[in-house]
Amino acid sequence: MAGRSKYDNPFEEGGADEVNPFADQAKRGGSTAQSSYSGGAFYTTQSQRPSAPPSTRLSPLPPEPADFYNDFATPVDIPMDTNKDMKTREKELLAKEAELNRREKEIKRREDAAARAGIVSEEKNWPPFFPIIHNDIGNEIPVHLQRTLYVAFASLLGLVLCLFWNIICVTAAWAKGSGPKIWFLAIIYFILGCPGAYYLWYRPLYRAMRNESALKFGWFFLFYLVHIAFCVYAAVSPSILFVGKSLTGILPAISLIGDSVIVGIFYFIGFALFCLESLLSMWVIQVKSLPTAFLFIS
Repeated sequence: MAGRSKYDNPFEEGGADEVNPFADQAKRGGSTAQSSYSGGAFYTTQSQRPSAPPSTRLSPLPPEPADFYNDFATPVDIPMDTNKDMKTREKELLAKEAELNRREKEIKRREDAAARAGIVSEEKNWPPFFPIIHNDIGNEIPVHLQRTLYVAFASLLGLVLCLFWNIICVTAAWAKGSGPKIWFLAIIYFILGCPGAYYLWYRPLYRAMRNESALKFGWFFLFYLVHIAFCVYAAVSPSILFVGKSLTGILPAISLIGDSVIVGIFYFIGFALFCLESLLSMWVIQVKSLPTAFLFIS
């Protein structure tokens, strides 16, 4: 060993301290190797046998469909417009655009003509939750006339309240034995009085203040006097023209309080409402409105 030369073969089977890794295991390991192996390195041992697969082994995945990795398995037909179809659609869109422009110009021309003629479109906007009338005092009425018109509108709402409370009071009186006739009369007062007040005097006053029309103001002046006369009559409610108990005036209240205190109190409340409505209406037609009327008439 000590005298080995540099030309010695390293794979040559030599002494005891040199081991050839490719030599037979029997020569190097003795009897132990013979009991463990029966052949070369690529043979299994004779003493060990392959064990059974464990019971916890996962089952293999099911095979994928044949077209699983094929992105074009179900082709989608996308129709492509031809050049002729695109030109046809373009012409249709241009024709529609021209028609819309023509209609827009026609509407604008009519609105301008109506504005020059003094005609204003009245879109229903009050009350906001259920519009039934047109009322836009803040935007359509001159500032120096808005206060008077606001009070006139309050008198319109006050008349609606008075006639509605009148129905409640007359219904209570009917329940105490006053007869159904007064109840039907109270319903007629409400059905005719509320829209009649709006169309006969409030809307003429609104248009007169918006357009400064003397004719419309004269119409308001005439029917508003009738309105005040009715409120004063209802506050007293004598049995002359109407059945006395069909209106909640002072005279029916006095006659009913002896029979039923509750019905009498209801009638006294109605009397107070008609008195307030009369005073409010007189404020509208008094000196604060007369200079405006003379200004319009002149």
